[in-house]
Formats: sequence, structure tokens, C-alpha cells
Amino acid sequence: MKSDWQILQERLAERFGAEMDYDGILFVIGLQELGKPYQKFKKDEKLEVMHVAICTLLEPFGFYEYAGNDEEGWPHWNLKENLPYLDAKQQNKLIIDAIIDYFKKQDFI
Repeated sequence: MKSDWQILQERLAERFGAEMDYDGILFVIGLQELGKPYQKFKKDEKLEVMHVAICTLLEPFGFYEYAGNDEEGWPHWNLKENLPYLDAKQQNKLIIDAIIDYFKKQDFI
């Protein structure tokens, strides 16, 4: 039986024509949440798009609170609670679980 993570990776590969790595998935979530048509982004803007994804993913866990969009349409969050220290394995599990929850809420998996 396949895990939700494996199913998600297969669905994304079907949708985008290639297997997506962790950063690629975060970028896609960030673009989705940004709600703007795809455009070329500079390196620092790509990091901002990924930050949008991280805040979106961690909001349901109580770490961030959505504060609204700025004049350019970029969403912003306020930090509600500092993240506890997590080793790399724990960080990876937290983000993967949050990604799976996100795509389930989107009825993608």
C-alpha cells in the first residue's frame, strides 16, 4: 500500500511531467497561495515564494497567523509561536506532514 507522500509525488509528476523535489513542491504551493500568474522570479523572489508556502503550511499548526496582503498582493503572516528545536529528520517529517495535509485540503490527494 502506498503512503500519502508517494501518492502525492506520483500525482505531481503526472501533473507537471517530472518528479518534483521538496523545494519544487514548496515553490508550487507558494505560487498557488500567491495567486498570481506564473512569471519569471529572481532568486530572492523565489525564496519569498517558498516562504509563503512555509507560512501557509505551518499556520494550521499555530506557528503563524495570516495578517493580510500587501499593496503588491503578497500575503504576510505574523509569527505566533517560535518553532521548537527540531533536528533535520523532525523538520522533514513536520513539513512533509504539512504538505500532505495541504494537498488533502485542496482535494488533490
